[in-house]
Amino acid sequence: QVMLVESGGGLVQPGGSLRLSCAVSVASGRSFESYFMSWFRQAPGKERKFVAGFRWGSITHYADSMRGRFTISRDDAKNTIYLQMNSLNPDDTAIYSCAARERLGDITTPNLYDYWGQGTQVTVSS
Repeated sequence: QVMLVESGGGLVQPGGSLRLSCAVSVASGRSFESYFMSWFRQAPGKERKFVAGFRWGSITHYADSMRGRFTISRDDAKNTIYLQMNSLNPDDTAIYSCAARERLGDITTPNLYDYWGQGTQVTVSS
């Protein structure tokens, strides 16, 4: 059983920063490195959207609106990925979830992911 647990969300003022974490418990016989990991977000009343992810190994990919402001990283020794978010604005308010998949594919498509965390709320407001 694979479990993903996010943390680090909260209330932040416009222009502020947050760092999200996603700790992963991997299935027996598999390594954390064998999963393709990404972050998604879902704002109220909107569809879930891709934020950032790893294409292969440490090769990263970002949604256009996050590039330059958000940074995804990973610590394989801790089975954890991170999302550093800077220059936050109210449009970034959403529930942020990490996701893992076992096969190659379009990393921006939510339906291709096998496992999801419960999400962490990020609210950007003055």
